[in-house]
Amino acid sequence: MEETIKELQSLVAAYGLKVFGAIATLVIGVLIAKWLAKIAGKVLDKRNVDPTLTKFATGIVKIGLTTFVIISAISQIGIETTSFIAVIGAAGLAIGFALQGSLSNFASGVMLIIFKPIKVGDYIEGGGAAGSVESIGIFVTTLVTPDNKVVYIPNSTLMGSNIVNYSVKDTRRVDMVFSIGNGDDIDKAKNVIKSVFDNDSRILKDPTPQIVVSELSGSSVKFIVRPWVNRADYWGVYFDVTEQIKKKLDK
Repeated sequence: MEETIKELQSLVAAYGLKVFGAIATLVIGVLIAKWLAKIAGKVLDKRNVDPTLTKFATGIVKIGLTTFVIISAISQIGIETTSFIAVIGAAGLAIGFALQGSLSNFASGVMLIIFKPIKVGDYIEGGGAAGSVESIGIFVTTLVTPDNKVVYIPNSTLMGSNIVNYSVKDTRRVDMVFSIGNGDDIDKAKNVIKSVFDNDSRILKDPTPQIVVSELSGSSVKFIVRPWVNRADYWGVYFDVTEQIKKKLDK
């Protein structure tokens, strides 16, 4: 019995301080990790980083620091952590290879959120689709098409293609083509088109609308017609003006 007590005393003397130090390191380290993650979140918030990215980044910071604290606490007890770190590294490498596509989408999502080539509500073309941006996620961007279809585009696909954003500028040019007979009066046709423009308040005076002859063929003369409008008026002007010019040219 006395020998057992002596052995326990020797174990306590040998490992007691180490265990106490490991526990203190673990508790204090976890608190510091939470504190640093909170600070990182506040810094990202002040820089107007997207809330989704902020939450994800603070989570990564917290997990990384907590892992480091746990390994430090284990090493204080005297347990060899080299193999443990190697296992974590190998597991991380394997997961990285398995999730190559997801990681590519994540990186592209971070770039979309930081550089902001698009934002929610913009009408864009990209990744083989066109529509209004409903949401920009970490892995996918969601578009709603004009006929109310929902399109999910992987962020890597979107960033890997040209993005056309129709909502950045306040004005847009409406491109139209009209034809008249080869024997019709060109000046009269121009005046008809100009009168339609003059009577439509949605068409801007500056820049000046363009009305030019673009092509002569054996049976027709083609006009390129390019008025400028406010972005919100684009389709209304396109459809209305096309109909009005057609009707007036037919008279």
